[in-house]
Amino acid sequence: QVQLVESGGGLVQAGDSLRLSCAASGRTFSGYAMGWFRQAPGKEREFVASISSGGGRTYYADSVKGRFTISRDNAKNAVNLQMNSPHPADTAVYYCAARLGEMQMSRYGYGYWGQGTQVTVSS
Repeated sequence: QVQLVESGGGLVQAGDSLRLSCAASGRTFSGYAMGWFRQAPGKEREFVASISSGGGRTYYADSVKGRFTISRDNAKNAVNLQMNSPHPADTAVYYCAARLGEMQMSRYGYGYWGQGTQVTVSS
């Protein structure tokens, strides 16, 4: 079992930077692959980025590649999403998610979710 709590969301201007954090509680955090997803009003929840349990592999949605960076600190039970040069299209509720085993893009593969944090990017 792992519990996830996101923080760091808020209002940011296009082109600025924002860092989201996800704090995990529970044992064996290092055994979980982690992902960030987002959901805009009226849209499906979509994949943003994922990172392997050891942190050595990452994967990004094409829409954020080169702008966002996912990282993790297993000693601190934390995973972060650095958002550089955000666009208004990045406005959404951002969710942290965890799964045992390999990272993947599908939200259906993640069994643990945080409550989400709102990110609003103004133009």
